[in-house]
Amino acid sequence: MELLHSGKVRDVYADGGDLILVASDRISIYDVALPTPIPDKGKLLTALSLWWFEQLADVVPNHVVSATDVPAEFAGRAIRCRRLEMVPVECVARGYLTGGGLREYERTGAVSGVPLPRGLVEASILPEPIFTPSTKAPIGEHDEPITYEDVVAKVGEATAERLRQITLDIYRRGAEIAADRGILVADTKIELGWAPDGTLVLADELLTSDSSRFWPAQSYQPGRVQFSYDKQYVRDWATSSGWNKQAPAPEMPADVVEATRARYVDVYETLTGNRWA
Repeated sequence: MELLHSGKVRDVYADGGDLILVASDRISIYDVALPTPIPDKGKLLTALSLWWFEQLADVVPNHVVSATDVPAEFAGRAIRCRRLEMVPVECVARGYLTGGGLREYERTGAVSGVPLPRGLVEASILPEPIFTPSTKAPIGEHDEPITYEDVVAKVGEATAERLRQITLDIYRRGAEIAADRGILVADTKIELGWAPDGTLVLADELLTSDSSRFWPAQSYQPGRVQFSYDKQYVRDWATSSGWNKQAPAPEMPADVVEATRARYVDVYETLTGNRWA
């Protein structure tokens, strides 16, 4: 195998005509990889992505070739994938207002150029899910929000509309499945690539705690920050630590690592119905 790319949290190897996508235990916030790993994170995210790929296989094709035909040293945290030409856009769907979307709304009354009603607050449910894409920044740089018109300029009108529709279809179906299990999906990010025949194919990870904000439906209350099953807990710790969001990042305390891992396990078990060994 040949190492093609080592990202913030994933490593990509070439193996014949396929790629081997390996999820590490590294965690990234504000586009910076932290030095402290989260035990089992790579395996948890791989297992959850595979579960979602199966649930949503009828919405859009995905890149999975095999979850078992991988090198033994990567077992449980790797997927054998199809080679794709990746779309140069991060595709994001939001159903609730929080995070960077809330901050942009407070400044402009819109998110990624999509105007929203007045009077929305932290965690408000949106009238309908919206497509809020962002750039794909190199390692060490930050993704930046862009508008639908920016996406059109990058990939053309037909592809931009297809990206928007797929992203919203994935969000709606995923949110519906999660809601049946007591989980609200506030937002999610997906990545898509072109297969050789021109088909758009879902790649990377899908509806995981790294790519989505998950909230327990039972305690949901707009107007305040929600309990989160994702890496928002790490973002909150990092903000309170005084870190300037630039590399190098500080080490995480053991209690933050333990609490973060527990959230990843909890949402995996709640969504899939499987116990994490």
